[in-house]
This record gives sequence, structure tokens and C-alpha cells, in this order.
Amino acid sequence: MTFTTLTRALALALAAAAMSVPAHADSLASSASSAGSASSGSISDSLGGSSNSSNGDKKHVAAGPYRVIDVAQAPAKAGTTRVTLRAAAGDAATEFWVDVPDRALADRRVGKGDIVQVSERVYGYEFAYGDTQKPFFLALQDDWYRELASRKVTI
Repeated sequence: MTFTTLTRALALALAAAAMSVPAHADSLASSASSAGSASSGSISDSLGGSSNSSNGDKKHVAAGPYRVIDVAQAPAKAGTTRVTLRAAAGDAATEFWVDVPDRALADRRVGKGDIVQVSERVYGYEFAYGDTQKPFFLALQDDWYRELASRKVTI
């Protein structure tokens, strides 16, 4: 495991702890691995439709509160919910969608009209319920997400 991989695994384990993931994992690696499955996804697979980015990057999202304007089954992605968000303040034209695994919303769904807080993090974006600020999904930069992939270890 390289230093970068270890650093990323530790950061994601801390992020998972912040998301109130039960602390019964046997190691930081297993915590990071579980964070990498049910409650996270890569930015390129999870985000789309950003309509107003200053640099033209459709995968860049501004931090802040967003109102849920639609919740539906994600097209061609079984077990995934597509949540369409619009900036709650400022530029109301900013809209994008995020595909969230249904398991990440098992404890609490998001509904049309709800507020979702988006925070930019070193590893990508954190999506949290607006009223409780409890994170429910992490959209990870692609290189971070690849580092979480399970690999067969031979000794």
C-alpha cells in the first residue's frame, strides 16, 4: 500500500466515522472499504447535468444548500436513486443530479422539496440532509474511488 493509498484510506475512514457508520469494523481498511461501497461513488458515475459551471466542467458542483426538485429511479442503474438538485439560494439556474445507491438512503430517504447540503471536500463532495447536516453520500474523485477498490492480496 503506497503512502497516497494509506492517506486516502485513512481520510475515508474518518469520513465514514463522521457519517456515523458503526465503529465495529475490524480495521481502518474495512471501514474505508465499507464507505467505498454503500455510501459513496465516483464523481464520474454519480454526478451529471451541472448546468452552470464557470470552467465548463460538468462534474464540478458549488458547495451550498440545494433543494430537491425530483427523486426517481436512476436510468439503467438498479438499486440507485437519482436525486435532482437546484441551488436553493443565489443562482437558481444551477441544477444537477446525483445518483445515490439505495442502501445509502435506507435509514432516511430524501424527498421533493427537501434541502440537501453539498460540501466540497479534499476527496470530492459530501451530501448531507439539510436539517440535520448528517452526511448520507460521498461523491469521490475518481482517483480516490479507484484506490478503494478491493484487490486480492497474496502473501
